[in-house]
Amino acid sequence: MTDPASAPRRDVAAALGLDGPSRRRSRLVRWAVRGAVVAALAIAVLAWLTWDRGEAVRYETAPVRRGNLTVTVTATGTLQPTNQVEVGIEVSGTIRSVEVDYNDRVEVGQVLARLDTTKLEAQVQQSEAALAAAQARVLQAQASVEEAKARLSRLARVRELSGGRVPSQDEMDSARANLARARADEASAKAAVAQARATLDADRTNLEKAVIRSPINGVVLTRAVEPGQTVAATFQAPVLFVLAEDLAKMELHVDVDEADVGQVRAGQEATFTVDAYPDRTFPARITRVNYGSETTDGVVTYPAVLEVDNADLTLRPGMTATATITVDQVENALLVPNAALRFAPPAAPTSERSGGGSLIGRLLPRPPRSGARRPAEPEGTAGQRRVFTLRDGRLEEIPVTIGATDGVSSQVLAGALEPGMVVVVDAVAAE
Repeated sequence: MTDPASAPRRDVAAALGLDGPSRRRSRLVRWAVRGAVVAALAIAVLAWLTWDRGEAVRYETAPVRRGNLTVTVTATGTLQPTNQVEVGIEVSGTIRSVEVDYNDRVEVGQVLARLDTTKLEAQVQQSEAALAAAQARVLQAQASVEEAKARLSRLARVRELSGGRVPSQDEMDSARANLARARADEASAKAAVAQARATLDADRTNLEKAVIRSPINGVVLTRAVEPGQTVAATFQAPVLFVLAEDLAKMELHVDVDEADVGQVRAGQEATFTVDAYPDRTFPARITRVNYGSETTDGVVTYPAVLEVDNADLTLRPGMTATATITVDQVENALLVPNAALRFAPPAAPTSERSGGGSLIGRLLPRPPRSGARRPAEPEGTAGQRRVFTLRDGRLEEIPVTIGATDGVSSQVLAGALEPGMVVVVDAVAAE
């Protein structure tokens, strides 16, 4: 018998789709939707994996041209006077006056400074007195010699008149000894005179050196003394002034790297700049490249000297300069960009996605291959290189022989290149 109350419940379930057939239809719809989503995702993944990005490459090119090539070497150093003299003092004392100041022009023999000479003048007077005393002792010694000589002469006369009986032989020997001692005293006194005269000359020289004079015609660069200052010349003469002979002609001392020194030689032209005048370039010329090396922090360099004209006195000693030395010049050369010599074509795409492989292997994510490149090949013999040009959109290799280079372009000595041809300098992935 049917329950009258169950009828309304069946009607509600049917309306809500909760009866048996409705539930089956809902499950079928859900499974169909899910299958469609999975199929769409699989198709998208397969399309992404089979898209070969390695073939989408865009090449950048540059033209081959004719022009002048200048090969340069860069070095840094400091400006220095052609002749720089340090003026010191050999005697000790107190500075009484300083006659010059910074940047003053001086001439040979001009007084730069003076010492207090009171003590030195007293030493000269003492030496003069000692010399006079020594000369007086010479006179005394000479008188003693004359006296001993006269006594010996008298004794000899008496011995002759007495027939050898008087004086005795002992008296004659004693007289001869006295004469010899007198002559020795005379020689000693003369030596004392020479010593006293040398001491006097030294004291007079010290007195003259108390006045400091300029040894050259030039300019005062440094003044390291003031009036009233005490200077002590013991083991080393103190430097009081630094003079530059002629600032109109200066020298630039630079350090050339050992890798570049083989190209640098005397007579080459150069230019340099200083921080004080960044917009101005000064000419110079190499006069000497030293064979002796200098090592600083493991870097080996060779000093080179450049002659600089400073007629307008713009440049100052001690300025740091960066020199560009012209080591080679080639006119009307066939030039190729150095970037073309460094270019290596992209790696050819592999066949790992074609043919075999499981479905799981195809579906696993892999990194993109668009940037893969082959390593650059060894150059082989010196000067033998290769460049690439485009023919019908494809790379074509051209062997070339390279000469001088300025770091941006290189001279082509041999090869199938002509002005106007384009060479590949880089390859980038197309977007």
